[in-house]
Amino acid sequence: MTSDVLVSAAELAAQIARGDDLVVLDVRWRLGGPPGHGEYLTGHVPGAVYVDLDTELAAHGEPTDGRHPLPDVAALQEAARRWGVRRGSRVVAYDGAGNLAAARAWWLLRWAGVTDVRLLDGALPAWTAAGGGLETDDVVPEPGDVELTPGGLPTVDLASVGDVPRDGVLLDARAPERFRGEVEPVDPKAGHVPGATSAPTGDNLDADGRFLPADVLRERFAALGADGSRPVAVYCGSGVTAAHQVAALAVAGVDAALYPGSWSQWSNHDLPVATGS
Repeated sequence: MTSDVLVSAAELAAQIARGDDLVVLDVRWRLGGPPGHGEYLTGHVPGAVYVDLDTELAAHGEPTDGRHPLPDVAALQEAARRWGVRRGSRVVAYDGAGNLAAARAWWLLRWAGVTDVRLLDGALPAWTAAGGGLETDDVVPEPGDVELTPGGLPTVDLASVGDVPRDGVLLDARAPERFRGEVEPVDPKAGHVPGATSAPTGDNLDADGRFLPADVLRERFAALGADGSRPVAVYCGSGVTAAHQVAALAVAGVDAALYPGSWSQWSNHDLPVATGS
């Protein structure tokens, strides 16, 4: 399953050298900004197109919709064509460290029906560590012709996510202190969805920002009850790092649904909140 989710720096370099039908996306982003375009211009994988997470990988609505609602499919298709994605293209996404942001692009394109989407394992640091060169141009590719259709990956919504723990496993991908309700730097309430299990996204990665081996991830998620025998759903603060958790579960061979609204939506409604571990 790892090969369906990840690509190594060496493999990506070989694909670029061969001239494969390849679209590389630079998704550098951090909560609260600034936008990653400036970092992109200081050096990116040759041919990579900059993607703005806030404007291209999310919609914007009321607080009750969450901070990063899923974009309209027509808007996502327009953006993907602008990135140069064609029918049959392989897409590789990366960011500045760990792929916590790039996973949003990975998940969205898979959800929208693009079947060959990978994450550059280890993100940009892995590329440079492997001797990959950087370019500083602002890449504007020839427009693509991809057609997107939603539903390629499963989701749960505000009405159904609270029922997941009854028969399945609901993983909270935020930091443990946010799960426990000890701190809440962004959203209106502190705590977690009742019945959820803490599963911090950072625990998917090794010290170099690469995904842990598949067998190690399988053990991690099995210990949390997510061994594939029951339905699994994942949320985070706003549906960004939860996509990384879905990718890690896929590496481990476990299918999982994403709750796109995540805690930013749940906490803006009059719904129960649990605290503690």
